[in-house]
Amino acid sequence: MFRTLRPRSALRTIKTCERSFITFPGTEPQHLTATRILPYPSSKLYNIVADIDSYSEFLPYCIGSKVTKWSNPDQNGKRWPAEADLSVGWGGYEETFTSKNFCVPDSIVEALGGSATTTLPKSDLPNYIAIDTPGPPNTTFSSLSTRWTLRPFHYKPPPLQGNPRTDNTNEDAREQTEVHLVLDFEFKNPIYAALSKAVAPKVAGMMIEAFEKRARQLLDGPGARVSGRDPLGEHFAGNKMGL
Repeated sequence: MFRTLRPRSALRTIKTCERSFITFPGTEPQHLTATRILPYPSSKLYNIVADIDSYSEFLPYCIGSKVTKWSNPDQNGKRWPAEADLSVGWGGYEETFTSKNFCVPDSIVEALGGSATTTLPKSDLPNYIAIDTPGPPNTTFSSLSTRWTLRPFHYKPPPLQGNPRTDNTNEDAREQTEVHLVLDFEFKNPIYAALSKAVAPKVAGMMIEAFEKRARQLLDGPGARVSGRDPLGEHFAGNKMGL
């Protein structure tokens, strides 16, 4: 009887393929960022970013959003999200997890899950309790940190050539905001990590685009600027958040 011999290199290739077939991809941490200048005041954009209850109406892959706990009133009597249940879905999968939230009015909105804890100084969070503890455990993320940072971006267009108005008066000024998003996350489930590979690098940009579209709808829509009305300003009033 004759036995077919394979070169050692071929045997190594076969064994490698067998291991790859039965081994799931790793769940290594992922870091994503995106920055955009949006033509709206920081305070108005901030209310949109902090309106977690509305995320499922416009945010990609978010199919459910509900604030379950609120902060103590801040110096202006407003309460801000402290915990929220978020449901995400992609590729036929759906998961719900609880995030721990911190809001620095007009500046930062942060959502944490898994083992992630905030790096914000306590002095910025006087109306929150249990600041140093991680969020409630979940089956989706080993760690999740989402931070939105908003800064006023002051800009005056240069005077046009041949235009007699060259003094750059206040009428020429545009109130804009620099929006910076940082996402750090690690899935617990290697299947979710594998499914996210194709989409993950685009997620930060998609999220900012979704908020920009939301801002156009709310701030440029009919009645948004009547009498200087802020369509979201009353949403965070303390007397409407008695939780």
